[in-house]
Amino acid sequence: MMHAVEPMARLIVLPGTALSDADDATLARALIARDPQAPRVLWRRYAPMVFRMLRRALGPNHDLDDLAQEVFLCVFDKVPTLREPKALKAFVISVTMLTTRQELRRRWVRRWVRLSGTKDAAELEVVTTDTDAREALQRFYAILDRVNAKDRSAFVLRFMEGLELTEVAAAMGLSLATTKRRLARVWGKVILLVERDPVLAHYRPKLAPQGESES
Repeated sequence: MMHAVEPMARLIVLPGTALSDADDATLARALIARDPQAPRVLWRRYAPMVFRMLRRALGPNHDLDDLAQEVFLCVFDKVPTLREPKALKAFVISVTMLTTRQELRRRWVRRWVRLSGTKDAAELEVVTTDTDAREALQRFYAILDRVNAKDRSAFVLRFMEGLELTEVAAAMGLSLATTKRRLARVWGKVILLVERDPVLAHYRPKLAPQGESES
């Protein structure tokens, strides 16, 4: 009598520890092995970061839940291609920014469609009672809307998320030199537009960002 061949084991044995306490490399291997606990652990570990990045890149809006799910579905689908399991966080960041750029392109398409005369009813939602702060935030995201998707992603990662230059380069799939040039360019453009805005002018940083020049 022949016995059915068992598929690859789904559970990864972690002596003395739970998967929720495992390092990123172990979690990545669990995801690749289709451990049923792994997606839940990944969500709990990185959902706050993903939501924060989406909010900073796109502005607070009601589509963030759907976009976050899109990010994690892509991570689950593409994680078998991850060459270095320990780079799981960088992989999630990269997928998040790719999803952000795709959403920005969709926004550009919708913006062109609105030229027909149909006004977009979706307004930027800001949870604050400070009218001045709300207006400033709306104006700032209007400026970011004038920046191309890749530059905007780099700007968010470096100046809003506070990632190191090497981390930005890895997330964007760019060389360090190219990343520095891109950041210098987008910083200059955003600051110029901020200075021209009567509401935002006084928010301008006193010093240029350190380490972004090519010298």
